[in-house]
Amino acid sequence: MSQAFNHRHLYYFWVVAKEGSMSRAAETLDMAVQTVSAQVRELERDLGCQLLRPAGRGLALTEAGTVAMQQAEQIFQLSQALPEQVLAAAQAPAARLAVGIADGLPKLEVQRLLQPVLGVPHLRLVCDDGEMADLLADLVLHKLDVVLTDHPAPPNAQLRVHSHSLGASDIGWYGSEKWWTLAHQGFPLSMRDVPMLLPTSHSVVRGQLDRWLHQKGLRPKVVGEIEDSALLETFGSTGLGVFPAAMDIAEALQKRSQVRLIGACDGVQEHYYAISTERKVMHPLVQQMLRPASAR
Repeated sequence: MSQAFNHRHLYYFWVVAKEGSMSRAAETLDMAVQTVSAQVRELERDLGCQLLRPAGRGLALTEAGTVAMQQAEQIFQLSQALPEQVLAAAQAPAARLAVGIADGLPKLEVQRLLQPVLGVPHLRLVCDDGEMADLLADLVLHKLDVVLTDHPAPPNAQLRVHSHSLGASDIGWYGSEKWWTLAHQGFPLSMRDVPMLLPTSHSVVRGQLDRWLHQKGLRPKVVGEIEDSALLETFGSTGLGVFPAAMDIAEALQKRSQVRLIGACDGVQEHYYAISTERKVMHPLVQQMLRPASAR
C-alpha cells in the first residue's frame, strides 16, 4: 500500500459516494465517466482495498468505503470553510502588544496596569518577564513594545529609553485571619507581636518599609525575606507572616489569597513606570495604557 494518496482522487471518490453513481458524479464534475472511474480505482489501489460495490443501477459503499467517506466528509468540510476563515482573519488583524515585565513587579498590579488595553478587540498580548537589563536590551532591539517596572530606567548613554510614570500605589500590610485578628487592633504598634515577611533589599520599596518600621519604633520579627512578590503573597496567605502589598489591589488580593488588610503604611508608596524607546510614545496601545496616569 502507498504511504500517501492523492487528495484529488479522494475528492472524486467523495463526489461519487454522495451522488451514488459514476454517471451522476461525472455530470457534477463535468468530466467523462471513464476519467472519474479511473481516478477512484487509483484511490482504491493506493489504499489497498475496495471502496465501492455495485448496487442495482448505482454504487454503494463497502465497509472500508464508509470509513473513507466519513474521513473525506471532515476533510472537505474543513476545506470549504478555509477561505471564509482566512478572509475573516485577514480583515480583522490582531492588535499586538509585546510587554516586558520586570522581576518583582506584583502580577496583580501588572493586570491592573494593563487593564486599559485588555478589552481591545482582537488583542494579541505577549508578556515576557525577567531581569531589567535583559528586558531593556529586548526593548532596544524592538522585540518588546514596552517594559513595565517599579523604578525608572537607569541612566545609560548606550540605551536610549524613556520612562513614563504610570502612577503609584500606597502600601499596606496584609495577613491571614489569624494575624489580622492580632494585628488589626492597636495597629501599628501591634505589628511587633506578629511575624513579618519582607521583600529583599533588591526591592525599591524595601528601604521605605525599613524607614517606616524605624519611625514607628518597631523591631519586627522577620521570618522571611522574599524577592518574588507572588511568592511573598503565597507564604503570607498560608499564615507564615504578615506582608506588604499595594493597596490598589486590596480587593483582588483579598479574594485571591484569603488575606485581610491590616492597615496602611502611611508615606510608603510603590511607583510604576512604562519604559519605551520613544520620548513621545507612538504605539496606540501603549498610549492607551498611559492615558489614565496622564489624566490624574
